[in-house]
Amino acid sequence: MNSLPLLIDFDGVINIGNQPAPGISEFLSFIKDKNIPAFVISNSTLKTSDDIKDFFSRNNIEFNIPAMTASEAALKYVSENYKRIKVFCSEKIKNLFKEFIVEENPEVVVVGDLEDKWSYDILNEIFRDVYNGAGLIAMQKNKYWQPDGKNLCLDAGSFIKAIEFATGKEALLIGKPSPVYFRTVLKEMGNENSPFYMIGDDLETDINAAQALGGKGILIYTGKTKFPLPEDTKVKPDYEAQNLREVIDLLRKIYL
Repeated sequence: MNSLPLLIDFDGVINIGNQPAPGISEFLSFIKDKNIPAFVISNSTLKTSDDIKDFFSRNNIEFNIPAMTASEAALKYVSENYKRIKVFCSEKIKNLFKEFIVEENPEVVVVGDLEDKWSYDILNEIFRDVYNGAGLIAMQKNKYWQPDGKNLCLDAGSFIKAIEFATGKEALLIGKPSPVYFRTVLKEMGNENSPFYMIGDDLETDINAAQALGGKGILIYTGKTKFPLPEDTKVKPDYEAQNLREVIDLLRKIYL
């Protein structure tokens, strides 16, 4: 039996428009019954692993899989490398970093998502700190996301790109598709250098990122990527599925 780690993206795979994906209970039961080593990951910088657990609890779905968001991966990295930081993200996530936050002269500026709180003043503050010598860390660099499952909205990566352009400095990426995130999760699973499988809805941050580290990508068409893929698509998933029930069929062939 195959025992390689299985990483599962949260938004677009498990959570679709703030609702459980069709077939999620069957999917989770299959993973549990077959003892597949799984881990849920999310590029969200608005959530923590507790929020993911609460999502399942609210929907009366049994969930026993460990999880880690990009914000938690960033906290882990910052706590090991810095003492003075500024953080731009939601107040809830910012509170995770409270013991490291300073008002002036940060060693590094950490940027997550502010949803509709982005402003010219905030962008200028980040720009000035980085221009004056602070490092720049991006919790994630997604171009856009789909908060309601329908309409696309600009994500943090679009604003970070502007800071990079203005300062001439490149942000250190913590979230997907950064190897930092994948290796942090795999290390938590006790399989830091192991091949793995990745289920995701994003060709770049899920599929291509996994393949670049020696993993195999399972692209699911329940999120931002729509079927069929254009013929000139450069990233080719190892497997494709229309929904979680098709993913179960794939996993049965892969793991059993």
